[in-house]
Amino acid sequence: MKLFNTLTRKKEEFVPVESGKVSMYVCGPTVYNYIHIGNARPMIVFDTVRRYFEYKGYAVNYVSNFTDVDDKIIKKANEEGVDSSVISERYIQECKKDMEAMNVKEATTHPKATEEIDGMIEMIQNLIDKGFAYNANGTVYFRTRAFSDYGKLSKKNIDELQAGHREIQVTGEDGKEDYFDFVLWKPKKEGEPSWQSPWSDGRPGWHIECSVMSKKYLGEQIDIHAGGEDLIFPHHENEIAQSEAANGKEFAKYWLHNGFLNIDNVKMSKSLGNFRTVREIGEQYDLQVLRFFMLSAHYRSPLNFSAELMEASKNGLERILNAVDRLRELNGIDAPETELKEVSSLVEKFENAMDDDFNTADAVSAIFELVKYANVNLTEESSNADILKTLSVIQELCDVLGIITDKKEEFIDADIEALIEERQNARKNKDFALADKIRDDLKAQGIILEDTPQGVKWKRM
Repeated sequence: MKLFNTLTRKKEEFVPVESGKVSMYVCGPTVYNYIHIGNARPMIVFDTVRRYFEYKGYAVNYVSNFTDVDDKIIKKANEEGVDSSVISERYIQECKKDMEAMNVKEATTHPKATEEIDGMIEMIQNLIDKGFAYNANGTVYFRTRAFSDYGKLSKKNIDELQAGHREIQVTGEDGKEDYFDFVLWKPKKEGEPSWQSPWSDGRPGWHIECSVMSKKYLGEQIDIHAGGEDLIFPHHENEIAQSEAANGKEFAKYWLHNGFLNIDNVKMSKSLGNFRTVREIGEQYDLQVLRFFMLSAHYRSPLNFSAELMEASKNGLERILNAVDRLRELNGIDAPETELKEVSSLVEKFENAMDDDFNTADAVSAIFELVKYANVNLTEESSNADILKTLSVIQELCDVLGIITDKKEEFIDADIEALIEERQNARKNKDFALADKIRDDLKAQGIILEDTPQGVKWKRM
């Protein structure tokens, strides 16, 4: 299996730190609002990476954090007149709902930054003791030039960066030694949550949070650190500096980064106001369609979101699900399983695609070929063993991609009957708008109503 390592800018054979195990840290969202589809891409991509490792027999320790203390969270809390924890907990729960709807598996651990403050204070003190950090009037900075490998992930050179700035702050009011030193701990401001530390009552900087949570739940050296490419600099660069300075060893062996998501060929940006929340997409599509769309391109490539591409993804997904339904209902003959060479060949094609830096686009193509094979070659004259084998293979490969092939039971009979009765009452009361809405809602869930002289009858589509 080969992974494209951002650190080396090339594909490398995956060799885990510990045989048979994968330790993986993925930077999670800052929880101050509903997650948007830009947040969803790394969630879906790296959940799929995790699923493939598990398919290959690895035991995966998958850690993805929630940043639950941040300027944006504090701002929203102040606007609503509530504690910042109210905001973060609200949107952690909303995020988990969206993740479940996208069939993103629960992480092995979902740490929250506010629950790991003691570990952050300990690491910061360690960095001070080693000369990599310093206290300036209650603010603790990382001494960037003290870490000789700074820039190795982003390929940025401090001196070149400095040349791009007309005014370089060497010393100033805040006691900062160098323009490029970054914050590990900052004193509280009015209206902010804070924790006691040896330097000031305050809160941690963003970068130190992930270094500490990764170390606590995965160890000093991990296999894979992943996230969106916008995190390469400065976040992941600073994580490397902190972690390697503190622990004295390589932080992560492989760095994986997904490409940007564009909206109608324009870069998605909050400032442009063109980002869409996952919740909004869920009002238009089953979020399995969004997941299928996200996997239609290689994770490192830019991905363009548009209504046309979502419709294409919806149609592609339905083609797979229809083939699965057909195989489930197909009654073949009682005969032994044949060799199914073409099925085995397509499984190999799927695995080769995923082994090549998780090429989900080609993996999906292999599944479509399996669907075509099943539709053309498997009939009532085929053996049940062949039908069940092919069905099992398609379902297993879809599961690697997180695509749900099980039929959803949208309503139980009692729910349907209750809604039909409500519709009948609405009609008696001449509330035809409500009656029509109930009919349309049921139809959207696959329930067709028939008004007959004997009363209302219903059936599933």
